[in-house]
Amino acid sequence: MHEMGIVVHLAKTLDEFAKENHVTKIGSVTLSVGEVSGIVTDLFTDAWQYFSRKHPILEGAELRMEVIPAITYCDGCGKTYETATHGRTCPHCGSGETWLVQGNEVIIKEIEAETDDPNAVRN
Repeated sequence: MHEMGIVVHLAKTLDEFAKENHVTKIGSVTLSVGEVSGIVTDLFTDAWQYFSRKHPILEGAELRMEVIPAITYCDGCGKTYETATHGRTCPHCGSGETWLVQGNEVIIKEIEAETDDPNAVRN
């Protein structure tokens, strides 16, 4: 299950964020997850719940995930289409000369956190 490895990497990123911003507690993390990123969201949530109980700054933190739809562009006809429905072959012209525009990324969209820095800026 590679989801646990991704959760561990995410936790390291959040640790760095916490140190840089004097964060004492993370309340929630919102991720934008591509539809074809390879992450199984149920397994990822389970891995998050397990790991966050053992990681003090994340203990009790809520994980929110938003799906980024997968969109593919066709060089043959210049149109886009839903990747998950049609795969690599363009449904408009039948071309296989296509490339993924979006939908395989994983992005930290938002972090809700508490800080001990009275001069902290909210973004």
